[in-house]
Amino acid sequence: MRTILFMLAVLVATALGQRPGHAYGDAPWCALMVVGNDSVVERCEFWSIDTCRTEVISGNRGFCNPNPRFSGYSGARSQKRKRAW
Repeated sequence: MRTILFMLAVLVATALGQRPGHAYGDAPWCALMVVGNDSVVERCEFWSIDTCRTEVISGNRGFCNPNPRFSGYSGARSQKRKRAW
């Protein structure tokens, strides 16, 4: 009986303890870089074209593209500041 209760507790803790992670590629710019024999790596973590270009130019051959999976800015990031007059 103890074994069954222990296994049930582990199962419940595992099921409830998992939280969805942030998707890799949740930024508006992607760097596509050639890393070897016909291998390409896509990193979609750049918030501006300048940071993407810096990564590509720093020894990695590739180019920057807009992220086709970018879902837009969150509400906190897109809110305009209220002026305190």
